[in-house]
Amino acid sequence: MTNFISVQLKKASEVDLAKPLCKFIQQSYPGGDAQAEHCRAAEELSKLRKSALGRPLDKHDACLDTLQRYYDQLCSIEPKFPFSENQVCVTFTWKDAFDKGSLFGGSVKLALASLGYEKTCVLFNCGALASQIAAEQNLDNDEGLKAAAKHYQFASGAFQHIKDTVLSALNREPTVDISPDTVGTLSLIMLAQAQEVFFLKATRDKMKDGIIAKLANQAADYYGDAYKQCQYKDTLPKEVFPVLAAKHCIMQANAEYHQSILAKQQKKFGEEIGRLQHAADLVKTVASRYDEYINVKDLVDKINRALTAAKKDNDFIYHDRVPDLKDLEPIGKASLVKSTPVVVPLSQKFTDLFEKMVPLQVQQSVSVYNQRKADLVNRLIAQMREATNLANGVLASLNLPAAIEDVSGDTVPQSILNKSKSVIEQGGIQTVDQLIKDLPELLQRNKEILDESLRLLDEEETTDNELRTKFKERWQRTPSIELYKPLRAEGANFHSILNKAVQADGQVRECYQSHRDTIALLCKPEAELNAAIPSANPAKTLQGSEVVNVLRTLLSGLDEVKKEREQLENDMKAVNFDMTSKFLAALAQDGAINEEAISVTELDRIYGSYTQKVQESLKKQEELLKNIQNAHQDFSKMKQSNNESNLREEVLKNLAVANDKFVELVANLKEGTKFYNELTEILLKFQNKCSDIVFARKTERDELLKDLQQSIAREPSAPSIPLPTYQTTPAGGSKPAASSTPTPAPRTMVGAKPQPPARPPPPVISAASSSSASAPSGPATAPAAPAAVPPVAPGVGASSTAPSQAQGPPYPTYPGFPGYCQMPMPVGYNPYMYGQYNLPYAPSPVFQNPGQPPYPTPQQPGYPFPQQPYYPQQ
Repeated sequence: MTNFISVQLKKASEVDLAKPLCKFIQQSYPGGDAQAEHCRAAEELSKLRKSALGRPLDKHDACLDTLQRYYDQLCSIEPKFPFSENQVCVTFTWKDAFDKGSLFGGSVKLALASLGYEKTCVLFNCGALASQIAAEQNLDNDEGLKAAAKHYQFASGAFQHIKDTVLSALNREPTVDISPDTVGTLSLIMLAQAQEVFFLKATRDKMKDGIIAKLANQAADYYGDAYKQCQYKDTLPKEVFPVLAAKHCIMQANAEYHQSILAKQQKKFGEEIGRLQHAADLVKTVASRYDEYINVKDLVDKINRALTAAKKDNDFIYHDRVPDLKDLEPIGKASLVKSTPVVVPLSQKFTDLFEKMVPLQVQQSVSVYNQRKADLVNRLIAQMREATNLANGVLASLNLPAAIEDVSGDTVPQSILNKSKSVIEQGGIQTVDQLIKDLPELLQRNKEILDESLRLLDEEETTDNELRTKFKERWQRTPSIELYKPLRAEGANFHSILNKAVQADGQVRECYQSHRDTIALLCKPEAELNAAIPSANPAKTLQGSEVVNVLRTLLSGLDEVKKEREQLENDMKAVNFDMTSKFLAALAQDGAINEEAISVTELDRIYGSYTQKVQESLKKQEELLKNIQNAHQDFSKMKQSNNESNLREEVLKNLAVANDKFVELVANLKEGTKFYNELTEILLKFQNKCSDIVFARKTERDELLKDLQQSIAREPSAPSIPLPTYQTTPAGGSKPAASSTPTPAPRTMVGAKPQPPARPPPPVISAASSSSASAPSGPATAPAAPAAVPPVAPGVGASSTAPSQAQGPPYPTYPGFPGYCQMPMPVGYNPYMYGQYNLPYAPSPVFQNPGQPPYPTPQQPGYPFPQQPYYPQQ
C-alpha cells in the first residue's frame, strides 16, 4: 500500500514585524522600562516568525511546535495591537500551496494587511506539517500508529477551523488552497487517514473481525465522501483523486474480507463467498486502474486464497447458496476518530511575549475613561474659575477694596500697589506681547504639518484611482478613498480645532488691545502710578465706621473662598486612579467591557465629594456677593460725592479691572501656547500614521503591479480561433448524453509517452460507386450518390479530436463521380495537389475528358465555403 496523502506547506514572504509594532508601542505607551520591554518582545516575535516561516521545516515535532508557538503568539497579540490597513499596517504575502492559481481563477499569491489572514495561513501550515509528520511515521509499531493518528486528527481539526473562519477572517475571496471547499475536503481526508490508522492498529492487535470490518467500512465511507467533494472541483492536485478512489475500494474490500471471516465463523458459507467475491472485484479494480499509486498485490493474493478455499469447501462440503451482492446485509460502521478542535495555546511550551501588555479593548476603555475624567474635572474647574471671575468683576465695578482703603485721597491704595507689584513680577506687558507674538508661528507650524499629511493621502489616492481606471476589475485591493475615511475624518477634526483656536486667538488679541494702556499703567513705578491717579478730598469720616468694617469682613470671607477654590482645583488635578485592573477583571469575568457603566460608577465614587464642595463654594460666594453689594450701597450713601472723587474712583476701578484682565490674558496665552505645542506632537503622530499607511500602500501597489504584469505576460497574444463544425461535432451528429452517475476517478499514467492520433479508417467504396465509375459519362446520365464516407479534411483523422493549434481553412474540392479527381500535376510543381496522399480514397483510373464540366451535385452539408464556379479549359 502507498504512503498516505500529505499536504504541501504554504510559502510566506519575509515581513519585519518589529518595526511597526515598536512604532505603535512608542506612540501608545509612555517611555520607560515597560516600553523597552514591549519593544524587545516585538523583536522576539519577529525572530519567531523567521524561525517558523523563513526556512525549510523538517518533518519533526519540534518544527511543528515552532509553528504552533507562532500561531499562539499571533492569537495573544490580536487583542493588543490594532492590525489594520489604517493603523498597525503590516502586509502579509503568502503563495498558494497547490500553485493552481491564475489571473481569472484565483491568485497564485495573495497579500493582505490582515492578522487574521496570517493566522489562517500559519494554521494551514500547522495542519500540512502535521500531515507530513504523520505520513513519515513507522506504522509497524504502536508508537508510530498513535503518533500518526494524533497528527492526522490535529490536521483535520486545523483544516476544519480554517473552513469555519476563513471568510470572516479575510473579508474577501481567499486563494484556492484555503478556500472553504478545499480545506473542508482536506479535513475529511485527514479524518479518513486517521480512521485507517486505527484500522491498521486493530488489525495488528488482532482484534475481532467484526470490529475490524466496521472500522474499515467507516474509513471507506470517509474516503468516498472526500472523493465526492472534490470530484467535480479543480481545487486539489490531480494525483489525489485516484488515491482517494483506490483507498475507498481498498477499505471496502478489507471490510468485506473481515466480514467474510465473521460469516464463516457463523457458518454462513454462502455469504462468505459473496463477500469475498465482492472484495476480489474491488481490489481487481484497484489493480487495473490505480496500480501506479497503490500496490495491492498482497491484499489481492490474500483475498484470492481465501476465496479459492471458501469455494472449494462450499463445493465439496457445504453446498450453501451464494447470495447476490444486493442481498447481503450492510456492514456496520465504527468511528474512533474526530477532528481535534483548535484550542489556544496549541503548544505546551508557549509563553506570551506580551503578557504585561493590556489588551487593546482595555486600552480603549482606559482612554475613554480618562477622557470622561478630564471632562468632569475641567467642568468643575471651569465652574470655579467662572465664579471667581464673576466675583472679581463685581468687586472691580464697586471699586473694592480700593474704596475703603483710599484714606488720604492723594496716595495709591495698598490693594492697587499689590496688584501693580504682581503684574511687574510676572513680566508686565512685555510678557503678553511675546506670548501673542509666538502664537502665529505655532499655528503656522501645525497647519503645515496637517497640510503635508493630507497631501500624502491625496497623492496616493490619485495614483490609486488612475490605476483602478486603467486596470478596472483587475485592480483588486481596497480603494484608497474608502481606506482613508477614518484618517480624513481625523484630519477634518484637526482643521476644525485649528479654526476654533484661530477664533480664540482673535478674542484674546481684542481683549488685550482694549486694556493694554491700563495694564501698561500698572507696570509703572509707584510715583508715576500715583501721578496718573486723580486726587480727591479725603473721606476720613468714613474710616472706622460700621459699614466699612462690614465690607472688610465680607471681602475677607470672599478671599477665603477664592483660596479654598485654588486648593480644591489642585486636589482634583492630583487625583489619579488606574482603571486597568477594573477593566481587566470585567473582561475576564464577562468577556466584554461595559465601559460607560464602570466609568460612571468609579467617577462618582472618586469625585462625588469634590463636586459637592464646588457647589457649596458657589453657593457661599453668591451669598457673600449679595451682602457686599448691599453694604456698598450703604457705604455710597454715606460717602461725599463730587467730580474729583468720582474721577479718582473710576481710575481705580479700571486699574483693578486691568489687573484681572492681565492675569486672565497671561493664563489664556500660556494655555494656548501649551495647546499648540501638544497639538504639534499629536499632528506629528498623525503625519507618521499617514506616512506609514501611504508607504504600505505603495509597497502593496508595486507588488500588485508586478503580479499584473506577470499575469498579462502569461496571457495568449492572439484570440482563440473557433473550430469548424465538422471538427468539433461527433460523427453521429449529436453530443453524447451526460451520465447521471458520478464519473469514476481518472487513471493517471505517470511518465507515459504521448500516443499518436488514431489512424483514419480505410476507404469504403460501395458496389454502386464502382459500377458508376466504369460506366460512360454523359450529360444526360444522372450521377449516382456517393456511398463512401464523407471526405475528411487533410490532416484530420477519423477521430473528432480538435487539433491543438489553430488550423487554416480547408482547400475546396469539386464533387462529381465518386472516383473523380483533377488532372494530376508533377509533385514538384503542385505541392498542394489532392492525390493518393490526401484523399480519403484512392483516385480512380478513369479521368475526365478535357473541357468536360462536372455533374452538378448538392452543396456538401456543413461545408464552410460556397460552391466554386467552374471555368472550362480553353
